[in-house]
Amino acid sequence: MKYVAFLRAINVGGHAIIKMLDLKKMFESAGLENVQTYIQSGNVIFESEEEDTDVLSKRIQHPLKKAAEYKIHLFVRTMREVRSIAEKSPFTAKGAETVFVAFLQKKPDRKSQQALLSFKSDVDDFAVKGREVYNLRRGRENSIFSTNFVEKILKMPATIRKGTTITKILEKFT
Repeated sequence: MKYVAFLRAINVGGHAIIKMLDLKKMFESAGLENVQTYIQSGNVIFESEEEDTDVLSKRIQHPLKKAAEYKIHLFVRTMREVRSIAEKSPFTAKGAETVFVAFLQKKPDRKSQQALLSFKSDVDDFAVKGREVYNLRRGRENSIFSTNFVEKILKMPATIRKGTTITKILEKFT
């Protein structure tokens, strides 16, 4: 089975600098196969016979923590789930707009979802589908959407990727 691990906050802003070759070796040391990385921001594609993404996350967590010296949150999805995330996006960017996806460990409760959706504006639109939060950003300068914003409102770890990054992963690795 093919998977994508989206790692939070590595090689961004000078924090948790991990070379892609070292990241690849960490995943291989966790018993994962055909490991490949995509761009420097922590996207790792791999294969495993393990079908439980929670088990995979725990297996990968130890070598990551050892390398970074603190816990790096990661969000593992099957390639099929990644395709569904891309295909079922409620937003399509036009012109200068950008679509983002925030990956979460679990589906946020209804109260948290409503809190997030209350921040919809002319600049930011939001949708929650399962373990993902979608954002349509219409203006970078005035947008409130960020990893810290999502984590504060939903009270859980998250990591964000542009919709175009997700599409490129699908094109390159499927």
